[in-house]
Amino acid sequence: MNNNQILFDQAKQYIPGGVNSPVRAFNAVGGTPLFITKGKGAYVYDANGKEYIDMVGSWGPMIVGHAHPYVLEKITAAMQNGLSFGAPTELEILFAQRLIQHVPSMEQVRLVSSGTESTMSAIRLARGYTNREMIIKFAGGYHGHADCLLVKAGSGLVTFGHPTSAGVGQAIIQHTMVLEYNDIEVLSRTFKEYGDKIAAVIIEPIAGNMNLVPANLEFLQTLRKLCTDYQSVLIFDEVMSGFRAALGGAQEIYNIKPDLTCLAKVIGGGMPLAAFGGKKEIMQKLAPVGNVYQAGTLSGNPIAVTAGLATLDLISQENFFSNLTNKTQYFIDGLITLAKQQSIEFCAQSVGGMFGFYFMKYLPNNLQDVEKADINKFKKFFHGMLENGVYLAPSAYEAGFMSSQHSIEILDEALNKAKLVFNSLV
Repeated sequence: MNNNQILFDQAKQYIPGGVNSPVRAFNAVGGTPLFITKGKGAYVYDANGKEYIDMVGSWGPMIVGHAHPYVLEKITAAMQNGLSFGAPTELEILFAQRLIQHVPSMEQVRLVSSGTESTMSAIRLARGYTNREMIIKFAGGYHGHADCLLVKAGSGLVTFGHPTSAGVGQAIIQHTMVLEYNDIEVLSRTFKEYGDKIAAVIIEPIAGNMNLVPANLEFLQTLRKLCTDYQSVLIFDEVMSGFRAALGGAQEIYNIKPDLTCLAKVIGGGMPLAAFGGKKEIMQKLAPVGNVYQAGTLSGNPIAVTAGLATLDLISQENFFSNLTNKTQYFIDGLITLAKQQSIEFCAQSVGGMFGFYFMKYLPNNLQDVEKADINKFKKFFHGMLENGVYLAPSAYEAGFMSSQHSIEILDEALNKAKLVFNSLV
């Protein structure tokens, strides 16, 4: 009896597609999604009681592993004082101070509840600050499901957006342009033509939604200079890379300061919590001191903030990120070696606690490159790993995530499983 299938059939009666976020449905790889009953350390357990080495980590937040005793202790204590107040708490101040301490480009922050809220609010703030409407995003970059960001590139060199979701009106996305990631020439040309109309550029400096594709340093440096020259707001979407690629996020790695930063995932430690912040001059445009409205009943929820503070305590410890980076690289190097032994076209890379692998010869530089990978091989590899007790992201367009609880012994176990699966692909 497959309890996952039973639950999935039940869920489809009451929930569209049986899931509350589309990628969970396994549509990209086929099969029945896992219904998770619990997580502990580096493992999750499904409705059949089967144990999996978890390489998804709730899509990034679980950097210290599932059910970490220190995080649970802090949350349990905080719950005794109540769950939500809809009023300011001292915890919000402490949390904002910690974010600013680790991400110096953020002079002030506003707490929200999700990554989508964070990016949506940052875009609105940038438009209110510049009194311009046009925004630029990059093909393959996902910044939540706000209407103005659900667009893709057309066939032209620089194409105004076309909606990728029903219900998104052309009028809403007519001021959104989509450029190729890591293309300096097109970026420069676009600013030359439209620079005085561009309110903001939003980018994942380390993209994790077209699999893992880091931006080139020269590309980001050019982007920073253009935004400065044309007085456009540069927004780093570090929902994935923030406190995940490094303690100070991608901007620490690249040594580039954006005007606004969007954070989520890790900063909530598994609870619904996000933030956006940046230059005080820009942040002062937010209500109640400015005329850009943004609000949220559960913003700064004390339990979520407590989970975030506890997680930041743990990841701020000495050598946390060097150890995490080394373990992630160890796993990736192992996969590369195993694929090479079977003469399978395969490449992989990692940054901090993020990793990506691709069934293709060369590392991708943008979405067009990623789309050249062998998706059928990925599907077979995914299901082979799943059957052998290793849970990977169920899409060839999603990055993977490591936690501090993934020991070398656990990673060796996962690599032994991968060896079996690679052998089956030949």
